[in-house]
Amino acid sequence: MSLNTDIERYFEAKELSESEKNNALGSFNELVELLNRGEVRSAEKTGDTWNANAWVKKGILLGFRLGKLKDVSIDGNFRFYDKDTLPLKPLEMSNGVRVVPGGSSVRNGCYVAKGVICMPPMYINIGAYVDENSLIDSHALVGSCAQLGKNIHLSAAAQIGGVLEPVNSVPVIIEDDVMIGGNCGIYEGTIVKTLAVIGAGCVITGSTPVYDTVKGKIYKKTKDEPLVIPEGAVVVAGSRPLKSQFGIENDLSIYTPVIIKYRDEKTDASTALEESLR
Repeated sequence: MSLNTDIERYFEAKELSESEKNNALGSFNELVELLNRGEVRSAEKTGDTWNANAWVKKGILLGFRLGKLKDVSIDGNFRFYDKDTLPLKPLEMSNGVRVVPGGSSVRNGCYVAKGVICMPPMYINIGAYVDENSLIDSHALVGSCAQLGKNIHLSAAAQIGGVLEPVNSVPVIIEDDVMIGGNCGIYEGTIVKTLAVIGAGCVITGSTPVYDTVKGKIYKKTKDEPLVIPEGAVVVAGSRPLKSQFGIENDLSIYTPVIIKYRDEKTDASTALEESLR
C-alpha cells in the first residue's frame, strides 16, 4: 500500500492493536521525514489554485494521537513535557538555516529551506513550509501546516495561524515576496498572494471582509473559496462606521483591513530586506 493509503486507514480506525500502532507510528515517521525534506506538503498549488492535502493533515493528527507524554527537559531549571512523536527538528549546519540563539523552536515535520533566518524567540510548527531566504522575526509564529513562500519578511510578533482541522481546509498561504508587518495576525486559511504588503497591526481572518479602495471591491471568504488578498495589494488597518442607530448615535466604528494602494517602486524600497542581514 502507499503511504497516504496507510495513513488514511490508520486515521479512520477507531481502535488499533499494538502491532497496528507500531505500523501506524512507522507511517507517521515516514511522513515526518518527507515533510522535513519538503517532498510532501500539507497544501500544494495547481495552476492558480491551492488545495489541501488532507491525508498529510490526517497523518499529523495521527502523530498527536499516537504520541505519549515525555519529559524533554533541558535540565532541572528548564523543564518541558510533550508528545514523544513531536520532537524538535534536527537542524544541522548543512541545512543552511540561521537559527540565532535565544529560545526559538522549530518542530520536527516542517520544511525550512536554505537561507531562512530565525530570530529569537520564534516558533515554526509541524506541517509548516518555509521557503528560501524568508525571515521569521522575534516573537513570530508560523502555525501548523502554514505555507510560506520565498523571500517572506514575517515581522516581529506576527502570527500566521495554523489549520489542522477540518482536514480538507486549506491552511494559511503566504506566497513569494510578501511583507508582513509587526503584530499582524493572519488566520483561518487566508491566502496572501505574491508581492502583497500587510501593514503593521492588521488582523485578517476568514470572516474578515477586506475593502479595496483602489478597485472598488470587497473581498470575502465564501462557502467554497478562502479569503484571498490580491497580488501586490498594500493592506493597512482601517475602520468603517457602524450603521445601527446605536452606532450612529455614539459615533462607533469597527475595525477592518483596507487596501489603500498596490505595490510600486516606493513600496518596494520601504519593504526591502537589507542585504547585510544575509
